[in-house]
Amino acid sequence: MKRFSGKHILIIVENLPLPFDRRVWQEANTLKEEGAMVSIICPKMKGYTKPYECLNDIHIYRHPLPVEANSAKGYLLEYGIALFWEFVLAWKIYFKNRFQVIQGCNPPDLIFTVALFFKLLGVKYVFDHHDINPELYIAKYNKRGFFYNLMLLFEKLTFKTANYSISTNESYKKIAIERGKMTENKVFIVRSGPKLDRLKIAKGNGRYKKGKNFLIGYVGVIGRQEGIDLLLESIKYIVDSRDDVQFAIVGGGTEVEKLKLLCLSLGVGNHVTFYGRVDDEMLIDILNTADVCVNPDKPTDMNNLSTMNKIMEYMALKKPIVQYDLKEGRFSAQDASLYAHYDTKDFAEKILWLLDRPDERKRMGELGYSRVFNELSWEHESKKLISFYEMVLNGK
Repeated sequence: MKRFSGKHILIIVENLPLPFDRRVWQEANTLKEEGAMVSIICPKMKGYTKPYECLNDIHIYRHPLPVEANSAKGYLLEYGIALFWEFVLAWKIYFKNRFQVIQGCNPPDLIFTVALFFKLLGVKYVFDHHDINPELYIAKYNKRGFFYNLMLLFEKLTFKTANYSISTNESYKKIAIERGKMTENKVFIVRSGPKLDRLKIAKGNGRYKKGKNFLIGYVGVIGRQEGIDLLLESIKYIVDSRDDVQFAIVGGGTEVEKLKLLCLSLGVGNHVTFYGRVDDEMLIDILNTADVCVNPDKPTDMNNLSTMNKIMEYMALKKPIVQYDLKEGRFSAQDASLYAHYDTKDFAEKILWLLDRPDERKRMGELGYSRVFNELSWEHESKKLISFYEMVLNGK
């Protein structure tokens, strides 16, 4: 008999649709494979517009959401609509088939308001801590003030409501204990390890190089804090010194159009392709083609303390990495990456250094793959999630 047979777990995600959110999709499938019924509430977004869909025996309920916000009023509207639909759909699901656990995946730290009502009925609330929102606010707006203090309050109330918290790394666990006042035995680390059967190593496709000798790859969200503006400055430096390098930027976000204009103003438009959000097949094809992959995340508190999925996806495909020197980025990649000072010229020179050294690229790629295969892949992390839910569902 499977561990979680007869149990029903509701997962709520506000900022990404499923199955696009890879971490949550891996969690959901792991729980389903252990016998649990899994339902998910998430927003509708491009490519994921069906209000209900059953994939891999996982029930996905999608709700309307306005355009991605980039202002205080916009966030108020976005989060208000999301919470309304999360509340409505959660009751709909509960009356259809009662669930024992709600797992809320931030951002934002507001899903606890939905969970509060169900806790009165004996439902447990698990907080899956994806982003540290107070630090994210500073990274986006470079200030504190009223909204920063509001983020701290929502975070505090989230931890107070949660029966348990899942942290993606040691830094987040420390925040849950010290700032969230959770007891250590209620906080568990489950990293966002890549699933190796999804990330298949292949030759790649030369068409992404656009006739150039080399391809540099980036995948991730494209917002203010991700440092794509810094990457474009580094690209300018590289293009001014050689003409044989192409750059592929994969992902969507609120800053895409601004960055396309910056790209043109820097005169590097012929060397950069913005692919937007793409399906897994195209994403993996682009990354397999890349000679070097980059993570230009700015050295903010948010980025310093966060584990970025892109790093381990690069490693799973045996790609050498260049990134700024950040605590959790260094923990993940170790010797599979070069670490630049907070300087776009230094970042560019480290890319150029790797392009001229194919043996070093290969060595770093092998080191990264070995680390993922032996320590960080979802095969390892899924076991931690199962042990965690055994405790949650057994009433400890």
